[in-house]
Amino acid sequence: MMSLLGRTDVDAGEVFVNFNQNITSLAVATSGGYSLYSLGSVDSTLDKIYHTKSDELFLIERLFESSLVAIVSQRAPRKLKVCHFKKQSEICNYSYANTILAVKLNRERLIVCLEESLYIHNIQDMKVVHTIRDTPCNPQGLCALSSSSEHCYLAYPGSVTAGEVQIFDAINLHAKTMIPAHDTPLAALAFSPSGTEIATASERGTVIRVFSSQDGSRLFELRRGLKRCVSIVSLSFSTCAEYLVSSSNTETVHIFRLDRSATETAEGHGSKQSSDDWMGYSFFRFLSKTVTSYLPTQVTDVFSQGRAFASVTLPEAGVRRMCAIATIQKQLRLLIASQDGYLYVYSIPTVEGAECQLIKRHDLRLEDHYAMDIKGA
Repeated sequence: MMSLLGRTDVDAGEVFVNFNQNITSLAVATSGGYSLYSLGSVDSTLDKIYHTKSDELFLIERLFESSLVAIVSQRAPRKLKVCHFKKQSEICNYSYANTILAVKLNRERLIVCLEESLYIHNIQDMKVVHTIRDTPCNPQGLCALSSSSEHCYLAYPGSVTAGEVQIFDAINLHAKTMIPAHDTPLAALAFSPSGTEIATASERGTVIRVFSSQDGSRLFELRRGLKRCVSIVSLSFSTCAEYLVSSSNTETVHIFRLDRSATETAEGHGSKQSSDDWMGYSFFRFLSKTVTSYLPTQVTDVFSQGRAFASVTLPEAGVRRMCAIATIQKQLRLLIASQDGYLYVYSIPTVEGAECQLIKRHDLRLEDHYAMDIKGA
């Protein structure tokens, strides 16, 4: 789901940050060790679950709220260790032919991504049950694993020249579908909590698309921007699956609302609609379909693309940030964890176009439970 930071980043004082699958905890690794934090009271405090001194890490994945963590160190980048952090014991370790670029976990499978292969382990006994060899060169270790056990799908790039997404059934161990998502190579992938949808972004970074992971049909097309081509580094569905958040190498984080009810209403036949609705969303849909016969595809695509529901502007560009949206204490929250060592907590507006309000900024580099309240800064 999250990031890979090399030795130069850690040596420069940066941190590795990673949310778990259901956004209940945050893993933070620095040059001196790693910590796990609970997000249950993040509006006010950041409670530390665990901390240990260790080798410099560049990958850590926690399995939901369990005591199972998978880690890869800078010193041994080809070795995966699976540990029980509460017992402070190592369950197993595996070595691979090349550097491990990504590790993904759910309750059924553990995925290890190398540059040109993927290893699928059974989470119960950690044995390798399948290997996908000779994948297109994937130097960034781009892949996604659904957190769902029912729709346990693995996604990875199917081409080095185009934005093809390969969907693989990680339980039944066979290819499911190939989605021609973009014209340019992929930059980001994320499954919805149910695993039935997948969000994609390309290296161009202007358009985000959401597809059915089961049949490859396009469900949403979202416009991040018109002028700036950016590098999208994080895509994440909200835990309620109603929102999608993206971050890039710019200072702006975009939140999109996935309005499935509006889509169904607009596409339904014989449903009653008010005149206001017709002049709003439905007329927009009608116009976008009507002009298809008269205008080039590139133009009609712009008509049909959804715009950001809300956005956040952070202090500076060029900082890698992992984003997530979760319901915490019955409130919807945007969480932004950045490699420069901060966790930002925002409220999400109920009205489109309104501003997200900053609630808290936590300093991840502090070793105690102190969190700086941005209101006093």
